[in-house]
Amino acid sequence: MATATAAKTYEYKYRDRQGKLVKGKLEAPSEDVLIQRLRQQGYAPLDVKQANTGLNVEIKMPGSNKVDLKDLAIMSRQFATMIDSGLSLLKALSILAEQTESKPLAKTLNEVRSDVEGGSSLSAAMAKHTKVFPPLMINMCRAGEVGGFLDAVLLQIAANMESEVKLRAKIKSAMTYPVVVFIMAILAVVGMLLFIVPVFTNMFASLGGTLPAPTRALVFLSAAMKVAAPIIVVLAVPGSVIWNRNKHKEGVRRVVDPLKLKVPIFGDLFRKVAISRFSRNLGTMLHAGVPILRSLEIVGEAAGNVVLRDAAKAVGESVQQGKPLAAPLAEHKVFPPMVVQMLAVGEDTGAMDSMLHKISEFYDQEVEATTEALTSIIEPLMIAVLGSLIGGMIIALYMPIFSVFNLIT
Repeated sequence: MATATAAKTYEYKYRDRQGKLVKGKLEAPSEDVLIQRLRQQGYAPLDVKQANTGLNVEIKMPGSNKVDLKDLAIMSRQFATMIDSGLSLLKALSILAEQTESKPLAKTLNEVRSDVEGGSSLSAAMAKHTKVFPPLMINMCRAGEVGGFLDAVLLQIAANMESEVKLRAKIKSAMTYPVVVFIMAILAVVGMLLFIVPVFTNMFASLGGTLPAPTRALVFLSAAMKVAAPIIVVLAVPGSVIWNRNKHKEGVRRVVDPLKLKVPIFGDLFRKVAISRFSRNLGTMLHAGVPILRSLEIVGEAAGNVVLRDAAKAVGESVQQGKPLAAPLAEHKVFPPMVVQMLAVGEDTGAMDSMLHKISEFYDQEVEATTEALTSIIEPLMIAVLGSLIGGMIIALYMPIFSVFNLIT
């Protein structure tokens, strides 16, 4: 019985029609097979050799295997442009793998290209890499292949992902400042309790007498922090590991996700972001021709919140029974009446996809306005809180000294 030859990784070089030197890596059973593949695509290989798999191994930092959403958005737009220009699918995938800055994405694209070359469809090849390509992208590509408008679908995917990148950037801009100031406040308070208050405590002991109540409270907190700080540091690492392992479990999400939408100040922002993402993804998939039940299933999972996932599931069950799409959303408080009414109008007029995109655009603007308002409110608020904490501690430390001065005078 003949044994199958294990695929090896080879490095290759060739010059394209413009004379540019192109380098890359591909897996193949042998060097001859790879050369034959390159020639079948119209390339003239200059050099083909087995990649070094010995000690010359690239050191990767934690998280380096993750493909960023921004890289996928850029790749989708470039892919659509190449397909629309008449380039073959294999040629486009090769160019994308060469020019992307993300090494994990380049490796994945080379594997997708090999599968396509072996006879698989693009969507089937992408479906093997669900950690890189989201279900929304895979299903839209499948719809584009069936309908013969893959380039248009890729442009929709690119626009969708670019909007998602902008949305995430807005959230980060709203969250970064308060988080940084909050961490600075905690570090300042802990530092004073651990290093500055003990110095004053020794001085107060030498003065004798009864300390004022605020000073006694501060001394007690300082003593407690000396015991608690090492425990907190020791528990922080395993605590973060346990949280990262369990935060995506159904039971945890059932508790945490609804709370996110009820958090003071930021809960409204999270709700608007979730509605914008839900509307944009559903509108994009419906416009691409993905069946509505499949679209609702994917959009529910991609919403990032079990509240919206339950809403999408309820809508799917309603549609499956032949009922209107918008009616079940009214039972979920996360969707404002305006959204439900706009969807009902879109359903009646047969323009559901465009109405969903209008909702998404409206809430994108709402997110931007909310982040600007939060930033303008939180900045002075956090400064006031930080100043009050530090100022209060300083006053508590100096109160016994003022008392001594009063006794002397």
